[in-house]
Amino acid sequence: MDMKVLLVSALLGFVSHVRAKTESNRCISANAKTCAECIQIGPQCAWCKDLDFESSRCDEKDSLEKAGCTLPGIENPRGFVTIDKNKSVTNREIDGKRNLRPEEIIQIQPQKLSLNLRSGESQKFTLTFKRAEDYPIDLYFLMDLSDSMQRNLDNVKNLGNELAREMEHITNDLRIGFGSFLEKLVMPFILMTPKYLKNPCYPNDCSAPFSYKNVLNLTADGALFSQEVSKQKTSGNLDSPEAGFDAIMQVAVCSEVIGWRNVTRLLVFSSDAGFHFAGDGKLGGIVRPNDGKCHLENNMYYMSHYFDYPTISQLVDTLSANNIQTIFAVTKEFQDLYQELSALIPKSKVGILSDNSVIKLIIDAYNSLSSEVILENSKLPAGMSISYISHCKNGVSEKGENGQKCSNISIGDQVTFDIEIMATSCPSTNKSETVKIKPQGFNEEVEIVLNFICECECRKDGIRNSPKCSGGNGTLECGICRCNKGRLGRLCECSQDEFLTDDLDANCRVNNGTDVCSKNGECVCGTCECKKRDNPEERYSGKFCECDNFSCDRSNNKLCGGHGQCECKKCICDANYTGSACDCPLDTSTCLASNNQICNGRGTCECGVCKCTDIKFEGPTCEICQNCSKICRNHKDCVECKKFKTGSKKHTCGNDCEAFKVKAVKTKEELPQQNDINHCKERDVDDCLFFFTYTTKNDDTIDVHVALQKECPSAPDIIPIVAGLVAGIVLIGLALLLIWKLLMIIHDRREFAKFEKEKMNARWDTGDNPIYKSAVTTVVNPKYEGK
Repeated sequence: MDMKVLLVSALLGFVSHVRAKTESNRCISANAKTCAECIQIGPQCAWCKDLDFESSRCDEKDSLEKAGCTLPGIENPRGFVTIDKNKSVTNREIDGKRNLRPEEIIQIQPQKLSLNLRSGESQKFTLTFKRAEDYPIDLYFLMDLSDSMQRNLDNVKNLGNELAREMEHITNDLRIGFGSFLEKLVMPFILMTPKYLKNPCYPNDCSAPFSYKNVLNLTADGALFSQEVSKQKTSGNLDSPEAGFDAIMQVAVCSEVIGWRNVTRLLVFSSDAGFHFAGDGKLGGIVRPNDGKCHLENNMYYMSHYFDYPTISQLVDTLSANNIQTIFAVTKEFQDLYQELSALIPKSKVGILSDNSVIKLIIDAYNSLSSEVILENSKLPAGMSISYISHCKNGVSEKGENGQKCSNISIGDQVTFDIEIMATSCPSTNKSETVKIKPQGFNEEVEIVLNFICECECRKDGIRNSPKCSGGNGTLECGICRCNKGRLGRLCECSQDEFLTDDLDANCRVNNGTDVCSKNGECVCGTCECKKRDNPEERYSGKFCECDNFSCDRSNNKLCGGHGQCECKKCICDANYTGSACDCPLDTSTCLASNNQICNGRGTCECGVCKCTDIKFEGPTCEICQNCSKICRNHKDCVECKKFKTGSKKHTCGNDCEAFKVKAVKTKEELPQQNDINHCKERDVDDCLFFFTYTTKNDDTIDVHVALQKECPSAPDIIPIVAGLVAGIVLIGLALLLIWKLLMIIHDRREFAKFEKEKMNARWDTGDNPIYKSAVTTVVNPKYEGK
């Protein structure tokens, strides 16, 4: 192994050691001065409050026990979860079929929890959601009453009783209301002439224009709904988009006027046009942003000329805050526009408005909305995180964003959510915080009170003006002194009046640098007190804590290679060792080759390892030659002439092969087998293989051992070869004859078949020959009468 490999190995070992130490000593490296600082580092850190404890007080619990801290003296608070309100979800099979008030129906459990959180330690709890049977529904129908909606208005007039009948299988507690909208009463949206303001559809008859009107509060009387809707007439405006956003905002925030209950709230928005949004009001000189408050007087929105249209985000927040689920019933022409709007509004659906489809549209949209439960939480305090895991129907579990929802939930189905909350730090105020989790579109919510563990219990037992703190100059708490104002030092032994703070820090800096006590200690009364390590054998030292006995270079994962002492971050090597990690031995015994030469005379010994200078040789002692086959060929002729008196040098053997000293053995198995001996296999003039080994000596002589037994190729047996050749020729001839005979038979059969076919076709004609004329001519006398 060369020097570069050793250095890389040492560096990697040192880095891994430092990394392991840093990770395991995070509690110590943070240099926490109080118990509160210690427990905020992470859940693995504990504090020892024993008075006579000498090691680092902030460390892992096991390390503190090993260092001698008593078990009662260890402060290691843990977080926990307390369930404060835990009413069971409504179960009709248990509760019976009696009618329940909305506030008696429970769909989520538990309802209130308290979490005691320690920094870095998560707390988990489970929420159960069950879709209740016969859950009350408030449905408000908000309709565009521009003149083009006349046909749809007729369809809505009988909606009340029919909708109640169709939704009996969903709920028996349905309330329904009605409102209408048109446009802001300003130019250029409405023509402001007296005649137009009275009847904008002249010469046809229609109602005066308005912005939003609450026609009927939520009621369980379906007949009253039909009666009030029947009284409504359409109106007219100048532009195509309508003031639907103004109407939605008022319906959402005017809960008392509309009559919303804390039940499922459905808003059915029906229109055949687009919508105005924030900024469009400038066309009519309206620049004040919408304030999101209720402005209904006599059920009419009277501030349409004063406030601009709401923004989309304002509308989204308002609908979500008021738990309103929106169904957009629009014409096909505007379906895509409202689909884009619906994508921004949680718990909303879009349906196509057509004849005789309003009730089916509402029921389908409601089933789609209520079949999916999506959990959402209020804004988390700084330094908090929350994660969800859903356990839905059919054993389906999801994490991440999908962990907040379950789909395809039918009435009576129950699903659960595992929720994990963690605080990464303590809040600056150290006060309790409240987070709420609720299903989108539902009024029920879970209240979670977050309490933060930022102080140790031992602080309550502090002794003010304790004699152990330099005669009463501090409070003894959690085993250490918390100094009174104007006192400094570990035991409050220094007075701040005696020193300037800058002077104290300057005395603890190396060459007026920026690091106090080299970041390895604390400046106490102008003197560095070095930090203690969890390993008592490791320590910082020096006036500025600039030295230590554990940061030296390592080799084979050992400090100073195990051959020296670490002093002030440098290795002091033992005798016969050198190098930054004492990993370079000066002893050359490991470099001796089998011939007792250092590196076989073909290299130098560096740090106990041979570095071969002859590129042909390698190995731990430069005795292995990978390219020695060429040398075997070079030695072949001399070995052959020396021992067998043959070869190309048999006449010049005495002069050319003087350096060779040849010894004979019987077989190749008897040749020397040492690692430092080179083995050769060559062919002689008779094409026989002979075997030999050689070793080069210091005096350039070559010791050769030769096996007398050669391996010669045997002569070929002529008779079997000739016999095989003759047999092959005969067999090939017979095969050719058989093939020729077979082909002839096939050919003859084909010719015979052809002949037979022609013979059958050659038939003589049995009729008269048209060319033939008989030799006999018969003449008949016409006057002959046969007498």
